[in-house]
Amino acid sequence: MSSQQVTESAATPVPTAAFVASNLLICSMLWGSSLLLIKLSGNQNPFVLAAMRGLIGGTTLALWFAIQGRSILPQRHEWGIWATLGTLNGWLPNVLLAYALTRIPTAPAGMIQASSPLIVAVLSHIMFADERLSPQRFLGVIVGFLGMAILIGPAAMPDSGIDGVGVLVMMAVAFSYATANVYVRTVRRADPSRMALGQQICSGLGAMVLALTLAGPSSFAPVLPNLVPLVALGALATALPMLIFMHLIRRTGPTRAATVGYLTPVWTTIMAVLFLNEHIGLRELTGGAVVLVGVALVSLSGRIRPMR
Repeated sequence: MSSQQVTESAATPVPTAAFVASNLLICSMLWGSSLLLIKLSGNQNPFVLAAMRGLIGGTTLALWFAIQGRSILPQRHEWGIWATLGTLNGWLPNVLLAYALTRIPTAPAGMIQASSPLIVAVLSHIMFADERLSPQRFLGVIVGFLGMAILIGPAAMPDSGIDGVGVLVMMAVAFSYATANVYVRTVRRADPSRMALGQQICSGLGAMVLALTLAGPSSFAPVLPNLVPLVALGALATALPMLIFMHLIRRTGPTRAATVGYLTPVWTTIMAVLFLNEHIGLRELTGGAVVLVGVALVSLSGRIRPMR
């Protein structure tokens, strides 16, 4: 090992299990509340909701940077990173998620989104030599996708009562998040907090342009009456967990950080039942449980590798 590698390894200590567990718990709870807050934000146009979510999240992080006396302007090498994350982990899944929640209930949507770590595992296996699927992780992928079949398979049947379009849109959300997760793994020596800042700024600006172009200024009329849940969505359920998650990816790698997907649907389901009076059927519970078992097998094996 070279002296430079020794220095980098010492500068990036392997995180403890307590550190990982506490960060995952906080991150998953905050992210789990996002679907509830979307529902509580009123009948917003999906582009408008994505714009407000990104702009409020970006403003929150920008204020945090300003308090620390740090610049919020992108450096030359950050433009591409910010734009890519602002799309894959920002306005695109945010728009799709807002639309999907107009067609399917919150709890099943959260369970479908939980498949994202399975996609991360497959993509990471293909792209990274140190993220190869062990037999346990391969079994986890198989189990997880079996759970997805239980959860969404009946949507293909006529008169199932399950909105197939909503299901497909949520699958696209999961894939977009997974792609962004893996992309972060390819970014070298980038500040996680600046990636979170740039992602939210580009997400908000991109969605704003789309909202004004496709829906018009009048589509922002419902924003003010629903400002409180929108602020909570942008600041507490988007900016803060994204900042935590970026650090987790850099410290532990994408597969381990994606364990947050194992916990988020649990919080989403609890909140949907308590605050939205949603009913969870046996099929949803069974499919969701099988998905989470698969995610656990994928994510809770192997050693933690700090990002270089």
